[in-house]
Amino acid sequence: MATAAETSASEPEAESKAGPKADGEEDEVKAARTRRKVLSRAVAAATYKTMGPGWDQQEEGVSESDGDEYAMASSAESSPGEYEWEYDEEEEKNQLEIERLEEQLSINVYDYNCHVDLIRLLRLEGELTKVRMARQKMSEIFPLTEELWLEWLHDEISMAQDGLDREHVYDLFEKAVKDYICPNIWLEYGQYSVGGIGQKGGLEKVRSVFERALSSVGLHMTKGLALWEAYREFESAIVEAARLEKVHSLFRRQLAIPLYDMEATFAEYEEWSEDPIPESVIQNYNKALQQLEKYKPYEEALLQAEAPRLAEYQAYIDFEMKIGDPARIQLIFERALVENCLVPDLWIRYSQYLDRQLKVKDLVLSVHNRAIRNCPWTVALWSRYLLAMERHGVDHQVISVTFEKALNAGFIQATDYVEIWQAYLDYLRRRVDFKQDSSKELEELRAAFTRALEYLKQEVEERFNESGDPSCVIMQNWARIEARLCNNMQKARELWDSIMTRGNAKYANMWLEYYNLERAHGDTQHCRKALHRAVQCTSDYPEHVCEVLLTMERTEGSLEDWDIAVQKTETRLARVNEQRMKAAEKEAALVQQEEEKAEQRKRARAEKKALKKKKKIRGPEKCGADEDDEKEWGDDEEEQPSKRRRVENSIPAAGETQNVEVAAGPAGKCAAIDVEPPSKQKEKAASLKRDMPKVLHDSSKDSITVFVSNLPYSMQEPDAKLRPLFEACGEVVQIRPIFSNRGDFRGYCYVEFKEEKSALQALEMDRKSVEGRPMFVSPCVDKSKNPDFKVFRYSTSLEKHKLFISGLPFSCTKEELEEICKAHGTVKDLRLVTNRAGKPKGLAYVEYENESQASQAVMKMDGMTIKENIIKVAISNPPQRKVPEKPETRKAPGGPMLLPQTYGARGKGRTQLSLLPRALQRPSAAAPQAENGPAAAPAVAAPAATEAPKMSNADFAKLFLRK
Repeated sequence: MATAAETSASEPEAESKAGPKADGEEDEVKAARTRRKVLSRAVAAATYKTMGPGWDQQEEGVSESDGDEYAMASSAESSPGEYEWEYDEEEEKNQLEIERLEEQLSINVYDYNCHVDLIRLLRLEGELTKVRMARQKMSEIFPLTEELWLEWLHDEISMAQDGLDREHVYDLFEKAVKDYICPNIWLEYGQYSVGGIGQKGGLEKVRSVFERALSSVGLHMTKGLALWEAYREFESAIVEAARLEKVHSLFRRQLAIPLYDMEATFAEYEEWSEDPIPESVIQNYNKALQQLEKYKPYEEALLQAEAPRLAEYQAYIDFEMKIGDPARIQLIFERALVENCLVPDLWIRYSQYLDRQLKVKDLVLSVHNRAIRNCPWTVALWSRYLLAMERHGVDHQVISVTFEKALNAGFIQATDYVEIWQAYLDYLRRRVDFKQDSSKELEELRAAFTRALEYLKQEVEERFNESGDPSCVIMQNWARIEARLCNNMQKARELWDSIMTRGNAKYANMWLEYYNLERAHGDTQHCRKALHRAVQCTSDYPEHVCEVLLTMERTEGSLEDWDIAVQKTETRLARVNEQRMKAAEKEAALVQQEEEKAEQRKRARAEKKALKKKKKIRGPEKCGADEDDEKEWGDDEEEQPSKRRRVENSIPAAGETQNVEVAAGPAGKCAAIDVEPPSKQKEKAASLKRDMPKVLHDSSKDSITVFVSNLPYSMQEPDAKLRPLFEACGEVVQIRPIFSNRGDFRGYCYVEFKEEKSALQALEMDRKSVEGRPMFVSPCVDKSKNPDFKVFRYSTSLEKHKLFISGLPFSCTKEELEEICKAHGTVKDLRLVTNRAGKPKGLAYVEYENESQASQAVMKMDGMTIKENIIKVAISNPPQRKVPEKPETRKAPGGPMLLPQTYGARGKGRTQLSLLPRALQRPSAAAPQAENGPAAAPAVAAPAATEAPKMSNADFAKLFLRK
């Protein structure tokens, strides 16, 4: 290490001799380059140590090229050239980026990616002091990953020159092994400690490190073997007779543990040992082999799966929990957390196991501390940490400092702040000795309650537009403490008055809670006063409050109190029943209106369907029976072009022999047009019908079929255009587009695959743009058999790692928004919400890698201006969809059976008037209501409209002329 430092220090001296005399600026540049050179050599040495002797030639080549490059840079200082300008430009760019990152960290110290980028740039620039400080600051806030620790350790090892530097490296190793249990870091620690064996106490230090490493990760089935072998090699290298027994002990201990490649270790022991292996060792070895077979399926599942392998680790943890070995349970939790350190539920499960089973203070508090450093946005971890510190008797000052850190952790919901305040207030309450009238702890508790209410009102409401405590739970707890433990009912009543003035006076349960408190710790007068106020204010369950008041007066009140209570309750309930009756009548009227509208729409559809069926059976009508009729109706048809087109495109009746078709001319007269004979027209229509593709759906193939909809109606040859898209998912057996009777594409089709996995992969193409419209791809399900089946690929619940953005300009593209969101974390997915036509709606969902990045993005992006639009950003938490009520009848108080209120598709709107003339209105199927009851039914029912004799256009014309 010293040689590398001396070499790097001597190079600037040679450079100064070779080059001309430099001014102050050039000296600074030289000094900076010297620092960078030291660090680059340190990195090269660390790489050499990591890669091994096989990297020797490569390292030498790098060193030579570095020397040449350094000499070129030195000569470039004497005669400035292209290299120096490029170098200065890159250095200036890095310095600006470093300043930006430092400023961003001064605003938000919890930005993980910003810390990583700053360390990388400082290391690149060779700023040794700054990179150390940056790493220390980051390690104080976050636990570092294995890669970050090894990089830091290699840099420090490469530059360590004396005993003080070695102690500094030892301290870093101690910090590293506390963040995560990583076999590679322990192995590096053991190998580095071997280098200090010549110092005082060096041998004991090496053995201590290796023993701690074995107790920590020696049970690791795939990576523990390297530690055992390194420890044995170290002991074997010490040529002393007394050390042989130590090697024997290591072999025996290792063979008793289920590890991969145990057979090779046993064979090595047989070859190394001069004496036969004891029978007890063989028995332990065979027992370990049997255990290895039980663990192999879980280890192989981990090897085959891709990171982070949470499901595989969860199964492994369940298996270890059933066996119950604490050391192995702790190890598998630690292994899982290395790859899933940002999963709060895993930390909660681990800490819960330690709290309930092991109960070792240092171990429990260490895990809780690591949990909040990994997932600071999870309030449950902070609450559990406060409980653990109280459980193990941690100093009050330390707990208070931890609570203050929790308030600055950046929770993503207002209710999280209520929860952490509640946990801290519970802790302070348990510290108070309520046998004393006044104490320092009691005053601290009251001050904390006051601060909590102010914090929720100011800090939390300003950020979330809500306090997170609408029911005033914290204030209720304070009132209970004052009443029950401090005997201070006056303060409790003041608190309850504040609770009621915050919008809680309309709820019966809040009044009854206050009544019960007065009942237990107050007096009858205040109980009666509270119930009288409750009767007047409650709107959800007034009957219940009235019943409680009457019960109290029946038990304790005087006749005057009883009369007053009965009068108040009757007056209140009468007013409530009247309001409910009016609401029920209004609701029933709206339901009746909706039913009448639905019935009208149903009749209109039936009439339209019957009319189409009649025209299809009768065929086209003749233009007219005589010349006069043709003239009259020619004018009429000129006003109805749709009818004229239908006649022109129709086929003549079977009994008609004319080979002409009559159409309205410019003057309204019928004009003759040559057409094909009826026989040829019939043949043509039949051929068209035969050519129309028949769609026969086989429900047995639903598992290998997908339903594709929202396609453009104008799409020509859907089969040819869609097949290349879906063949990317697998072999397509058939594409069945759906056509109308006229042969027009209806915008949807069925795609049948050969294999089920291809159909599942095709579902991922949902919302893919096809000819400017989002294509909907969903499973093929018969909704008549599965009426509740709905396809919605996105979550409708709270997702703390996903953002909902509204107010975006319609011109904002996915790439532009992604570029903005990337500045706050790793964007896993981004979706712009569009309508069926593919037009943007100004909404978007952005999914980040974890909850921390999402919470930071909310704070930074909410209220941002994009193309003159101010956007709103929040954590994705879609409102629950209201399920329509079933039309079940219910009885209103004192009234007839009523239907629940329902609205049409347009919601609650003004009454729609019927614009159909009364002469053409059809009588309703229901009996009409007379003033004093139902009207008498007619003697003879009117014949249905569909039973009227069929009439041609000529018949209608004659009827019209007779008037």
